[in-house]
Amino acid sequence: MARNLESDLETLRTVLSLAQNRDFAAASALAEETLDAGFEHPMLLNIVATRLEQQGKYLEALGLLERAVAIAPNDVGARNALALCLQRLDRPADALYHIDELLKQHAELAFAHVNRGNALMALGSLALAKQSQLRAFEIEPKNFSATAALASIATHRGQHAEARRWADRTLAAAPGFPDAVLSLAAADLADGEPASAETRLRQLINDSRAGAADRARATGLLGDVFDAVGRYDEAFEAYNTCNQLLRQIHHRFADSNLLGYARALNTALKKLDARGPTPRPASAFSEAAGHAFLLGFPRTGTTLVEVVLDGNPRVVSLEEHELLADGVLAFMREPVNFQPLMRVDEAELDPLREAYWRGVRSAGVDVAGKVFLDKHPLNSLKLPLIAKLFPEAKILFAIRDPRDVILSCFRRRFLMNPPMYEFLTVPGAAAFYDAVMEFAYTAKHGLALGWREVRYERLIEDFEQEMRGICEYLSLDWMASMSEFGHRVQSREHATPSTAQLSQGLVTSATAQWRHYEPHLKPALAALNPWIERLGY
Repeated sequence: MARNLESDLETLRTVLSLAQNRDFAAASALAEETLDAGFEHPMLLNIVATRLEQQGKYLEALGLLERAVAIAPNDVGARNALALCLQRLDRPADALYHIDELLKQHAELAFAHVNRGNALMALGSLALAKQSQLRAFEIEPKNFSATAALASIATHRGQHAEARRWADRTLAAAPGFPDAVLSLAAADLADGEPASAETRLRQLINDSRAGAADRARATGLLGDVFDAVGRYDEAFEAYNTCNQLLRQIHHRFADSNLLGYARALNTALKKLDARGPTPRPASAFSEAAGHAFLLGFPRTGTTLVEVVLDGNPRVVSLEEHELLADGVLAFMREPVNFQPLMRVDEAELDPLREAYWRGVRSAGVDVAGKVFLDKHPLNSLKLPLIAKLFPEAKILFAIRDPRDVILSCFRRRFLMNPPMYEFLTVPGAAAFYDAVMEFAYTAKHGLALGWREVRYERLIEDFEQEMRGICEYLSLDWMASMSEFGHRVQSREHATPSTAQLSQGLVTSATAQWRHYEPHLKPALAALNPWIERLGY
């Protein structure tokens, strides 16, 4: 039956009016009723999706928004809403695609540049994120979302004076804006004003306008404030509260079962007969003078080693890019069996090597004549693939007191993904550590790997001597300027939880932190004690 155009237009006007008057329940009910009656329109789909997102039903909302964009690819509201939904689903790369599509047609939309910057921040690309936020600020100087984001970027880099300037500007326009409050609290803490930081954070936590993610971040930072003044039991309680909130926000990662996958990898590796065709040199696929993988477990000092080595002009690195995805898809899917990888004809591996170096080039890294350092701690779980694809590559494997590792993983706020979800409880972090370390050391002894351990505590105690040894292992000359990494880390494209700390230079107080939290780490000891003994702690 033909639809009544005037009636449908009137319905659209009514839905829009209800939404503009913030009566989202009524707007959504009418939009859903109209959709059920057979009239599809991107605005109706967007309105219903908004209601679903308010209920936490992001996947259902995503389906509606994808339909809205399919119907009207140039609809600004639908495309922007789809990007924001993808961002909330921790899919920033997909969000970035849709924002870029939007900006192709509407380059002067300040909010789109803000959203682009936020997606880039979620991907860890701070320099590009800053460019997008500055562009939004240039278009619309009163855009407090842009100034708050610029404050956050400065905070991640440890540039607290700059963060304070942007945050103050934000709060002048939008009092209580969470990102700006968090930046000011972090600046207070860095400036030795923990009482001021605590006051700001408690106000934010108790602000009814703050969302769950804002309260989680504020509570985690409050834990850092308590830690700084020696209130360790209160600090642990704050970290735990933060992590419980994050578990609720990111509950979709609970079903990823990464721990189960890591244990399956261990089972498969222990069955492996590593004999097979002799790997041939893979150097023909790049012009690099050397190739090394910097592995370990998160929070073992890999970022410190990377930024120091980056000070050598013969080194180029890429900060935690996924370069081995094609190989994982080919040889590490469940049910895991490494025998096909060991038996594969060398010619079948060449496309995987080419894909790896193509990924390096596409990231803008020129390896010609340089030592290429691939730093990605959890690539420890890909050691058989690394050994097969790059038999000439050297392994730097970072270790640290397991108790400090687990405590640090539990305390820090990471960009959320399945591995980081494991860190939200002490027992979960310890179990995952045990699985990863078991796999890495089984691979070390069962595969032909060039391997050098980098012990964090030794690096802190005798920095230059340890770095000289690492340089010698990589056939590099030690240069005194390599130790001046504080300013370099602030200009790096990607941020890790270590970035702000490393901007201060070498910090010698980060060892044996676990002693302050010893009673709270007892649930981890069953998994950690064998490693404490094995690693000599």
